[in-house]
Amino acid sequence: MHRIWRIAAHDEALVRDLSSRLKVSPLLAQVIVARGCSTPDAASKYLAKKLIDLHDPEMLPGVGLAADRIVAAVQAGRRITVYGDYDVDGVTSTSLLWHCLQLAGATVDYYIPSRLEEGYGLNCDAIRQLHAEDPQRLLVSVDCGITSVAEAALARELGLELIITDHHQFADTLPADTVLVHPRLPGQYPFGELCGVGVAFKLAWAICARLGDGKKASPRMREFLLGAIGLTAIGTIADVVPLVDENRILVHFGLASLVERSNPGLKALLRISGLQDRSALQAEDVAFGIAPRINAAGRLGQARLAVELLTTTDAERAAALATYLDELNRNRQTVERRMLKQAKELVASRPDWHDQRALVLAHDDWHPGVIGIVASRVAEHFQRPAIMISINGVNGVAQGSGRSFAGFNLHAGLTACRHLLVGFGGHHAAAGLRIHANGIDEFRTAFSDFVGEHHTVLPGTSELAVDAEARLSDLSVRSITELEKLGPFGAANPRPVFVASNVELAMPPKKMGEGERHLSILVRQYGESMRGVAFGKGEWADEMKAAGRISICFQPTINRFQGREKVEFQLLDWHPAEPAA
Repeated sequence: MHRIWRIAAHDEALVRDLSSRLKVSPLLAQVIVARGCSTPDAASKYLAKKLIDLHDPEMLPGVGLAADRIVAAVQAGRRITVYGDYDVDGVTSTSLLWHCLQLAGATVDYYIPSRLEEGYGLNCDAIRQLHAEDPQRLLVSVDCGITSVAEAALARELGLELIITDHHQFADTLPADTVLVHPRLPGQYPFGELCGVGVAFKLAWAICARLGDGKKASPRMREFLLGAIGLTAIGTIADVVPLVDENRILVHFGLASLVERSNPGLKALLRISGLQDRSALQAEDVAFGIAPRINAAGRLGQARLAVELLTTTDAERAAALATYLDELNRNRQTVERRMLKQAKELVASRPDWHDQRALVLAHDDWHPGVIGIVASRVAEHFQRPAIMISINGVNGVAQGSGRSFAGFNLHAGLTACRHLLVGFGGHHAAAGLRIHANGIDEFRTAFSDFVGEHHTVLPGTSELAVDAEARLSDLSVRSITELEKLGPFGAANPRPVFVASNVELAMPPKKMGEGERHLSILVRQYGESMRGVAFGKGEWADEMKAAGRISICFQPTINRFQGREKVEFQLLDWHPAEPAA
């Protein structure tokens, strides 16, 4: 089902002015205006990306007290345990803070809960175990804990000092009498969209300043921070937080850091991902190359190996771990394809679900570590919020993972249905939940009803934001290379999207890839030809053949092969061309 294209309106005089003042092409100026920059100053700042524009970490709520207590623990020789999450954000957060404290001379270790046995976040059994091993230790959470009211109370009861750093949505009640570091807590912090590793980076920055002269880090710790931006970029891209404001700055400099300052583990990851010879990395290289391999370890219950990879100084061990994570990732892909096929068959078998505004699917053969990524595929395929539930839980409690679609606030939907859940957490775009298996049907009805009442976008009619209409002849290697100035690209800052109207198919579209899942097309407009691909849209081929001339919505890219460069595109959507007047 095709989508509505919302093409940005442009003030032609403003576009000409920006093009002239900034000495950029009209195409780039159009995109800059479409992205909300209405003055030359705003456009210049958007293009600049400077480290000095990062916000002062001391503004981050709770960071000052947390840094003071951590430095005091280091100086007192107390053990510090970094308690992380098992996804990419949590693994990079754990690794970053571990590196910082290890360089500071701390006695430091880490704890990553098992996704399959312990589930997300702080848990009481782990807190009791850590306290029993060393009652004097300082426990610092990263990327989790802001909803852990009972767990924080247990730590306080045991006398275990706890610091919580997180970025997830918090509940009505916060952990009491605990140091909390969170960008959206009341305070002066101007940007609330940091991910877990972004918060950990700011905490590490504050620690390094205290270990220096109080304001600036020592040269050694400053070099650490410049390298740590690479880990920050990986977690920020993988957690799909908006790549705007300081997230965009962190990712921009982090991608360069991965090329210039990678430790043995990151070098091994780059090599196994086929990225070791790149002179520059794109956010997509992390999203589709590095992040899935780290994530596979957590999804399949071995996140500690990912942390070991990112913290080891042994190149041979790093190479072995990277190879193993690559194997895990291939296994994950196989499991994912099977589950997606089962999900589609499940929906096909239930016609009564076809008109529901959300999908809640459950199966006793689904791997709980992979349901989240499959939920994302299901949401995109059926164009509605989707929740996947693995029923093979303990004591009749099933695990679920949901993904939003078209801006629906998933966390709000789960909050409205919380009386039907054992527990849940996350944010507006992605969330996890636990539910009694016998309550899934009731939850499905309640959740779908909530989406129907509070989400105005109907399935299949979600909008595609388009930066400008363009001719294929406008899209030269030079103009597309210039568009890279707007990167790094990701959530809330996507690659520029264009529409080309009334193009002809230069040859019949072809299905390609395993199971003919993907589509390859060659289009022509006014004598200019260009090749494109649509991932996961092989079914469009037959419909296109019958359409004749079409209009396409796409993102242009540059294919670099054997020293040659050529503009191609990723097809996002298409419509039959409007008949000539």
